[in-house]
Amino acid sequence: MEILKKIGRVVVRTAIFTYCKIVYRIKTVGKENIPADGALIFCGNHRTYLDPPVIIVTAGRHMRFMAKEELRKNPFLAFLGVIFEGIYVKRDAKDISAMKEAIKTLKSGGCIGLFPEGTRNGLEKNDGKLKNGAAYLALKTGAKIVPIGIQGEAKPFHRTTIVYGEPLDFSTKYNISEDKEAADKATDELKEKIIMLTKKEV
Repeated sequence: MEILKKIGRVVVRTAIFTYCKIVYRIKTVGKENIPADGALIFCGNHRTYLDPPVIIVTAGRHMRFMAKEELRKNPFLAFLGVIFEGIYVKRDAKDISAMKEAIKTLKSGGCIGLFPEGTRNGLEKNDGKLKNGAAYLALKTGAKIVPIGIQGEAKPFHRTTIVYGEPLDFSTKYNISEDKEAADKATDELKEKIIMLTKKEV
């Protein structure tokens, strides 16, 4: 079963990348910043439903995206969730099982993808506030965070650029067991980095 999933990921990743390359003129910047191994958390700004697939097909690492459970109602997104082993979160409750699965994945050296805005265009809707789940996971597991700035109008035949920044290692700066505000401080730093990447000239 696992072999079939791996084959499926290669086929689907290639198909999505080709589609995005043609329709959204996708361009990748800073891919050399992504470590070839080790636990990573990919975090970027969230504009459209196109964002998760675009990150998945350009990062070069297999990652499990954390997404709201409602996305399972969409047949295509549900299919991607199976192929890429998505982790679904119940938005109206504290989903401990989802966090446990994310921590397990990271501690085994895997990768997680999530949008700390919590919703599409959250930096605009939420007064610029980000949820601190990514920072919490990083501090809890020692995983590094790869910040991402997604640029472009997200319209067909308009350039979409994915800018990967250098990994952030919050474990060397904050201690979640000693500093109650550690996750909030790390989240603020992550926010500044993401914003900078969305405005970076490429």
